Amino acid sequence: MGVVAKRSSMTFYSGSDDHFSHRVRIVLAEKGVAVDILDVTEDNHPEELADLNPYNSVPTLLDRDLVLYESKVMMEYLDERFPHPPLLPVYPVARAQSRLWMHRIEREWCPLVEQIQSGARKDADKARKELRESLVGIAPIFEDMPYFMSEEFSLVDCCLAPLLWRLPALGIELPEKQVKPLVAYMERVFTREAFKASLSETEREMRT
Repeated sequence: MGVVAKRSSMTFYSGSDDHFSHRVRIVLAEKGVAVDILDVTEDNHPEELADLNPYNSVPTLLDRDLVLYESKVMMEYLDERFPHPPLLPVYPVARAQSRLWMHRIEREWCPLVEQIQSGARKDADKARKELRESLVGIAPIFEDMPYFMSEEFSLVDCCLAPLLWRLPALGIELPEKQVKPLVAYMERVFTREAFKASLSETEREMRT
């Protein structure tokens, strides 16, 4: 994977099709961090993960003696540890607003994705419809700024991009005429070198 540059003291246990893992991989790639990325699957589940993470889950980030196992905590830690380029605003008010957007993505859209992926057919269809309508509803906000409520690429985009990348795999087709600003946003994000470097083989196959 493009993120891996050399042997590092940092190890990232990542799900190859997990959008929470993907958001952290985007941050790692944006920062150019040297990291060993280990793909974790049901068939390939390292024994040491249970010792590192009480939930035995991905994503899990190991940086020397520090172990992190919550994606937003990892993202902010990486942004502070590797300050260039910054992925959160400098000013406290703007920072708080970014954190609220991340929280809303987590509360409103991530559960819908989970329901589509693992729910019963009726529940999945309902979640699919709700997520599609919600994305159509927010499309106009991308008319004024190139990124999510921002002139600069941020951690909010790192949370949103993995969900948008998975739309075809989730069975969601957006009405392009109604969501032109959102489609343009997706194109901007998906063509970033860091985003392309962040993709696992499984994720690349989602849109081929």
